[in-house]
Amino acid sequence: MIRFKNVSKIYPRNSIALQDIDLEIQQKEFVSLVGQSGAGKSTLIRLLIREEAPTKGSIFYGDTDIAKISHKEIPFYRRKMGTVFQDFYLLPDKNAYENVAFAMEMSGYPTKQIREDVPRVLKIVGLSDKAEQFPDQLSGGEKQRVAIARSLIHRPDILMADEPTGNLDPINTWDIVKLLLKINELGTTVILATHDKDIVNSLKRRVIHMKGGRIIKDEEVGNYML
Repeated sequence: MIRFKNVSKIYPRNSIALQDIDLEIQQKEFVSLVGQSGAGKSTLIRLLIREEAPTKGSIFYGDTDIAKISHKEIPFYRRKMGTVFQDFYLLPDKNAYENVAFAMEMSGYPTKQIREDVPRVLKIVGLSDKAEQFPDQLSGGEKQRVAIARSLIHRPDILMADEPTGNLDPINTWDIVKLLLKINELGTTVILATHDKDIVNSLKRRVIHMKGGRIIKDEEVGNYML
């Protein structure tokens, strides 16, 4: 489904963020990316969502080299990718329903489809009863669930979560992890970048360890390793 082939990302002043990355991720996998800050996890995600292009190498989504798609094609490509970050990036003047609906409105979906799809994804993330509440009325875990619902609204093939529990307490953290597992079980590939050792060790899924912009270990059933 995803293939990085000899990918490097080098910023000005020869700052190496990624170096010689070879990586394959299969459809419906749940993969944890681990490593200390600066290891290259977030850079890898930015390349995959085509926020940036690699300095060298190729990144394939299926048969498409995404580094070569045009700027006009990027928004359509990104609909296949859901992204969730540590910060929720919700619109404070819109309620939970409206935050999710806004993502569809900006993509030109018809009103009828919005009215059908938004309640569906809010139900998936367990927020049907919070649809009319605004961000300042929601807990941190609930805000992250709205962000996840928004990321699912285009029915993405892949959900990328970059430190999604970084701002949450332990109880909400495990609720979000369970939700990511549920989404994966429904058929979506999940890529989780995290510093949380307990999460990674409990998942017992594939773990990719990064250090200094390189992959130093790739285990089918792995544990967190510094």
